[in-house]
Amino acid sequence: MISLNQYKALTFDCYGTLIDWENGILGALKPLLLAHNTNLDDDQILELFADFEAELEKDDYIKYREVLKRVVEKFAERFGFEPTAKELNSLPDSIQHWLPFPDTVEALKTLKQKFQLVIISNVDDDLFAFSAKHLEVEFDQIITAEQAKSYKPSLNNFRLAIERIDLPLEQILHVAASVYHDIVTAKSLGLSTVWVNRRADQQGESALSRPDLEVPDLKTLAAMSSQK
Repeated sequence: MISLNQYKALTFDCYGTLIDWENGILGALKPLLLAHNTNLDDDQILELFADFEAELEKDDYIKYREVLKRVVEKFAERFGFEPTAKELNSLPDSIQHWLPFPDTVEALKTLKQKFQLVIISNVDDDLFAFSAKHLEVEFDQIITAEQAKSYKPSLNNFRLAIERIDLPLEQILHVAASVYHDIVTAKSLGLSTVWVNRRADQQGESALSRPDLEVPDLKTLAAMSSQK
């Protein structure tokens, strides 16, 4: 068990860790698909979204708004329909309405009393600005994919964050829900990691992906930070 007292900065993934992006994605894509007579269950939509997004982010850098538009295009290609211009923009436009998990804001306010708070997110600056309003705390640093010109799990995003934070690695703790995008890469750079496992059925894939701490939510992490 790690002691949180050794850290001065907490770096956070945003979507899936702080913001409930699964409900956000489903809220945008389910009506779109149903409008084109495509009825998929939630897990099918989320799995296809993850596959399409990862494929698009491996190519040369494009802004996340464009990634999300092309995700819609890929759903349309897969299921044989022609999206309107409004439908193409429906997924990126929906981000402004994606809300934090119920425990996020209070936990961030508690953690802010003790730590620098930093965002490392696969998003555009303007899209994160919508989410920042919902999160209700001032972050000490915000590192986006737009600034890094790359997407996690690229090392580049984390290196940029480490450079800006300007603290020894042993004083930085990365907090994230995604093993693939965050935990493995952060650990490979020597950062300590907290896996926010909001789905209790998920398992780490290997020793490489094993976090230093696993919590079910941010409320638990905030409570731990108050312990001596």
